[in-house]
Amino acid sequence: MTPDAFATIMDRAYVQMRPWSAQDIADTLASPHVHFLTRESGGLIAQVVAGECEILAIATDPDAQRKGVASALLAEIVSLAGATGCSQILLEVAGRNHAARSFYDARGFARIGTRPAYYTLRDGTKDDALLLSLAIGHVEADPAPTSHGASTKSG
Repeated sequence: MTPDAFATIMDRAYVQMRPWSAQDIADTLASPHVHFLTRESGGLIAQVVAGECEILAIATDPDAQRKGVASALLAEIVSLAGATGCSQILLEVAGRNHAARSFYDARGFARIGTRPAYYTLRDGTKDDALLLSLAIGHVEADPAPTSHGASTKSG
């Protein structure tokens, strides 16, 4: 998936949030610590550094939501993070994004903090960023990983 294609998905999926631009995505993917996991109708960008994995962005096209795309992407990053020695996965979610909060709650993420008025929404108002964490165990590395890290990004 290209940065342009993912930017389009983000624009459709992030109804209240300001989506990333294709250039923002391309710049982020240039980091050697970033992994871009994709499905036909969704994607996930994560950074793996110093034993921690941080999900920077995840989006599924609205027409494909509630069909397992985000769950599959999340399962893949949990596997990759465990295989690379990470002990936890971190992410931020908008306080008003109740659907996303329920999604992460159901998968075991715990709230560890808040960044007040962190996000600027499309209408110009502010929303808190809730910091979430998921403790993970280490797993054996897959001999043929399906994720796309810095050296094997998908396009």
